[in-house]
Amino acid sequence: MAPVETRSGLSSAEAAERLRDGKGNAAPDGSTRSLWAILSANVFTLFNGIVFTGFALLLVLGRWQDALFGLPALFNTVIGVVQEYNAKRTLDRLAVLNAPSARVLRDGSEHEIAPAGVVLGDILVLRAGDQVTADARVVETDHAGPNGIEVDESLLTGESDAIRKAEGDEVLSGSNVVSGTAFAEVVGVGADSYAAKLTVEARQFSLVRSELRGSIDRLLRWISWALIPLILVVVNGQMLAFGGWSTALQSGAWREAAVGAVAAVIAMVPLGLVLITSIAFAVSGTKLARDQVLIQELPAVEGLARVDALCLDKTGTVTTGDMVFNTATELSVVAGWEAVLGRLGTDPAANGTARCLAAPFGDAPTLDVSAEVPFDSSRKWSAFATAGQGETCAAGTWVFGAPEFVLAETETAAAQAALIRTGALAEAGLRTLILAHSSEWIVPGERPELPGGLVPVAILSFREQVRDDALDTMAYFAKQGVDVRIISGDDPRTVSAVAREVGIEHTAGVDARTLPEDLGELAEVMERERVFGRVTPQQKRAMVHALQRNGHVVAMTGDGVNDALAIKDADLGIAMDTATPATKSVARIVLLDGRFERLPGVVAEGRRVIANIERVSKLFLTKTTYALSIGLIFGLLAWAFPFLPRQLSITDGLTIGIPAFFLALMPNADRYRSGFLARSLSFAIPAGLIVTAGILTLHIVANAIGPFTETEIQSAATLTLAGIALWVLAVLARPIHPFRVLIVLAMYAGLALVWAIPFVRDFFEVTWLPAPLGVVVLLIVGAGVVLVEILRAWHLRRTTQPS
Repeated sequence: MAPVETRSGLSSAEAAERLRDGKGNAAPDGSTRSLWAILSANVFTLFNGIVFTGFALLLVLGRWQDALFGLPALFNTVIGVVQEYNAKRTLDRLAVLNAPSARVLRDGSEHEIAPAGVVLGDILVLRAGDQVTADARVVETDHAGPNGIEVDESLLTGESDAIRKAEGDEVLSGSNVVSGTAFAEVVGVGADSYAAKLTVEARQFSLVRSELRGSIDRLLRWISWALIPLILVVVNGQMLAFGGWSTALQSGAWREAAVGAVAAVIAMVPLGLVLITSIAFAVSGTKLARDQVLIQELPAVEGLARVDALCLDKTGTVTTGDMVFNTATELSVVAGWEAVLGRLGTDPAANGTARCLAAPFGDAPTLDVSAEVPFDSSRKWSAFATAGQGETCAAGTWVFGAPEFVLAETETAAAQAALIRTGALAEAGLRTLILAHSSEWIVPGERPELPGGLVPVAILSFREQVRDDALDTMAYFAKQGVDVRIISGDDPRTVSAVAREVGIEHTAGVDARTLPEDLGELAEVMERERVFGRVTPQQKRAMVHALQRNGHVVAMTGDGVNDALAIKDADLGIAMDTATPATKSVARIVLLDGRFERLPGVVAEGRRVIANIERVSKLFLTKTTYALSIGLIFGLLAWAFPFLPRQLSITDGLTIGIPAFFLALMPNADRYRSGFLARSLSFAIPAGLIVTAGILTLHIVANAIGPFTETEIQSAATLTLAGIALWVLAVLARPIHPFRVLIVLAMYAGLALVWAIPFVRDFFEVTWLPAPLGVVVLLIVGAGVVLVEILRAWHLRRTTQPS
């Protein structure tokens, strides 16, 4: 490959030719699952295999009326595919809008292009906050020798320390620039580069590890294992009920036995539970997307509902992130300090605060810099040395940064007076920085040290605008029992002033330099304090770990590279719209319009999902419990299964399928409580056993007072099951809400219509009951209703007791 001139880069023609030759940085679209993956996940499942096998068997036997369960299963599968595909399209569009960009030199000028447009040999222009979009080798930096840019490779290696990259060193795509400026020649592109892999992985559809999904998956594994022996028991029991295997096969009764076996097995499959959960997540994801909240992993809507500790970065989250220059106060007469500030403000690698100096001081004379130490978030200062320009600027080293860091080892009276003045400004809520001068020469290196003899020259103060919605949002979290902690790299007094402005009660801001390194001791401090300043990126991550160690579910918000580590390790990472691409890539949620007030809406959406899924899961698990129990008991006792599949379609649709769909999408503000699976099973198992007891009682009593026809027995069993199961629905639909009441009444009306309309009654092979059998059904249902109410009272008392 021909060498590329650093200052000019490739020509447009060369770049286009390399792009045509397949040397571009295009990577597979991995923002979400492919359509085939969505189809596979929703169609090729164990439960679908069981359901559609039974469906096919009944069609072969000519019992299409009893194969109706296959249509809802197919319909549910289609709904799942459509919902997830719609969510995929929404996420894809939003992911494209928020994809990182690359800055390259083409034809001697700087261009910002999509990462896919980068080609082998391009010259990347790297500045602080940029994500490296292709593997590259540094060819020129803003410093010579051992100095260069600082790169955070934590997303690749897990190591939190920024790494200095000098000329000749390789920078990996997926890393991000912490400080400095450099030109780097692209040496690796496409799907094999780190950027492509990270971009695909960061935006691909995945299920967040959560109690809700974990519990459902664990439950489904248990049921899957239980189904194998239960199918054998049910099939054997049904064959024995029709005279034994030999007799049933010879007489053709095996057909009825097969129908009964299919009915029993299909009833055991909680097919709709996963579907309803997926639909609830998908609907929430698309709803939040309309509100400019990007859910990079759909089940993350559950995450914020579980959060009880919210860590907020001050700048860009609680405040707008826009710094405005306030005042410059001269402390010592040293020539050229205005020119120094102008040089700092117009530096292409300047951060947001330094750029505020461009307007008031940008017209100052240009300075010749011979050595420079770029800003580093851990040391919190930058410096450069100049040989001087006569009366325009004094020779020596100029240091610019946080006062207590810049003057940490300067014990002069002037330094102490400057610290007192900056402290007073910080307590007033202003961000303060100091410019100091030394006649000594700074020596750049991996661990540069401040020169001696520093003299404070000027105090710079900056204002931050608190977000208009911050106060109300903080009040919401306080009301909801979420402890908010503000964590910032700024002066703790400044952070404390902002915290007071948004209504956070605290004693005083804690200087993070005094925090213990031991995680246990840090956890104790985190429980007591709410406001922290001078926090390093490593400490932000340690704070998240400390809170998690104490059992908290932690959310972390931020927008800077220095927040990426903590956002990555938090239970739920939230990035603002102004966040760097690297920070967005590790966040679960991105607030696309940067409106802090969106967070309460996400909390409410997550709580709605969790509470409603728990509600409907009890319906599905109640059905699974009584289906397993009835199938096992009737199979072991060799009794004919008391339902036709089509009759179970009635009870499934009216007591679970239809109402669950609506209940899962209704408003619900219940607070999150851990123990989802234990609570669900502690209600569903007894409720399912109540239904089972009712069916067994009906079977025994009906045989004792009979004889009754098979259709009458099946009709009585269907009414008994529906009567008790509908009351379970009525109990779970509480507290009373007009729409929930309407749903329950509609299901009762649907059951009545099945018996009231002749052709429907004939289709489902149900009939009006003889008076004696009708009385038995009413008594059993009445007893079941009483037992369900007792169960509700017991369960409510048990689950609301303080742990």
